[in-house]
Amino acid sequence: MSYQVLARKWRPKSFREMVGQEHVLRALINALDHDRLHHAYLFTGTRGVGKTTIARILAKCLNCEQGVSSEPCGECGSCLEIAEGRSVDLLEVDAASRTKVEDTRELLENVQYAPTRSRYKIYLIDEVHMLSTSSFNALLKTLEEPPPHVKFLLATTDPQKLPATVLSRCLQFNLKNMPPEQIVGHLESILGQEMISFETPALWLLGRAAAGSMRDALSLTDQAIAFGSGKLTEAEVRSMLGSVDLGFIYELLEEVAGGDAASVLAVVARMGEHGADFDNSAEELISLLHRIAVAQVVPDAVDNTWGDAERVAALAAAITAEDAQLYYQVAINGKRDMALAPEPRVGFEMSLLRMLAFRPAQETAAPAGGSPGGAATRAGEVAADAKKSPEASRLNPRPAPSPAQALAKPAPAGERVEARVQERTEARVEAPAAQRREPPPATAPSVPPGPAAPAPGAASEPAREQPAASGAAAAKADSGDWITLVEALGLVGVVQSIAHNMALVSAEHDRFQFVLDAENAALFNPSHEDKLRLALQNYLEREVSVSIEVGDPPVETPAMRRARLKQARRQQAVTEIENDERLRALMARFDGKLDVGSIAPREP
Repeated sequence: MSYQVLARKWRPKSFREMVGQEHVLRALINALDHDRLHHAYLFTGTRGVGKTTIARILAKCLNCEQGVSSEPCGECGSCLEIAEGRSVDLLEVDAASRTKVEDTRELLENVQYAPTRSRYKIYLIDEVHMLSTSSFNALLKTLEEPPPHVKFLLATTDPQKLPATVLSRCLQFNLKNMPPEQIVGHLESILGQEMISFETPALWLLGRAAAGSMRDALSLTDQAIAFGSGKLTEAEVRSMLGSVDLGFIYELLEEVAGGDAASVLAVVARMGEHGADFDNSAEELISLLHRIAVAQVVPDAVDNTWGDAERVAALAAAITAEDAQLYYQVAINGKRDMALAPEPRVGFEMSLLRMLAFRPAQETAAPAGGSPGGAATRAGEVAADAKKSPEASRLNPRPAPSPAQALAKPAPAGERVEARVQERTEARVEAPAAQRREPPPATAPSVPPGPAAPAPGAASEPAREQPAASGAAAAKADSGDWITLVEALGLVGVVQSIAHNMALVSAEHDRFQFVLDAENAALFNPSHEDKLRLALQNYLEREVSVSIEVGDPPVETPAMRRARLKQARRQQAVTEIENDERLRALMARFDGKLDVGSIAPREP
């Protein structure tokens, strides 16, 4: 027996087997069950959504020997003849090949005669919009007042080409495109019955590539089965479709968030070596940015279709909401303009470079931001500012910035760039005076001194050469120094997020050892270790080495400290509000309740 393609083998034989189109099926089922039948039905929609299939099932319902109902028996002679395409009372006409008025007149000559053996004579005209104007005019009178034994079922992918006179004589049903969720669910059912192994992400690739058409999805599945030698894997389906590896998209967005233009172009070059489709890559980037924006607003609503919800959540934490919206808008405009670029890769690269160029400047302490030059550039600016101030010449052996400066209030998210620049300038001018007024910290930084000469007022040589503290005391001192130091390094993007979630456990002989919180290590890779080392070198002005291990930090990380302080401020705000006499009086008078969950403290 010859092989039958999936699209034909699994064509629905009844309304119960249909996937989707509930709004159409409900109207037809009610009309059939309550005997409220129209003489002409028009089904519209894109290819492969079920227009002809619904028309054939409706023909079975009308001519079933068991009676007119929404559930044909499928076993009588009439049902079998319609299913096999040999019913003499179901006339299927391809309007694309019978466009002349003579063909239409010939077709309508037999309308007056009763059906041969069925209840109704049914005319199923597919792609009816292909008929000529004369053919439509010849059809109008019969379509408006056909004999009682005649039903017209029309199907078209372009209803706008039908004359209004035809539309007004039919009941019109608009079939919708199938969402990927419905397509994937149907493919899982079919492949399970066909006993074909598959990976769920591969089905999602097929569901999205089908663009709303179930027939296209089944055709692509047939092709993928042949391509994969009887099985469906994500890698093989992605290769067949020419889809981009999502790992590249994640890496691109990480580098964009970090402001590293050279790394961004390097990733694009590697994508080109793998033959990536840059049009498709732009769509995947837009889709990922949408998921990140959703994760920032409603974390529980993140789509975990690809099993990467944790990575999306980590990116959402590393990128500000403003940057995510900016990246999305740039990507949308870039996708639109790619057709005007000399080649797709050029348009794709320009979209990424625009994300870097148009990102607004942000405070160093903000969750994500900075200049497009990246972490190294911002760290260089910090070092340059340090040289201008005698009190802040170098970390070694100068004292670290005070905790008050490290915890300075970041600029609000929506402020203009000019205001942010002005605030940074004022902070730099006022910093030396503030340092002169404040007493030095009680605990000296534990970062080891380098070969530089001692600064004025520093401890004597023997005191500086004392071995570093060990045990819990040393760890505590290192933790405090790292919380202060991390704000001065000028880190941005993913690297900043990683730095805020790790603790400094050792800093001896220019060797920095950190422990990264395992709960925030989803995006960590060796390149981040190198970027942190470069930032430290630019700030300290000497060679250092950095080692990062994933585990349970022995001391408080900057992120933990920030969360603790925020919780303390919130608790203080709750206490103050609960103790407010006027509020308590209002609550007693109007029998009100305090919504504690809505209380949020002002940022310091």
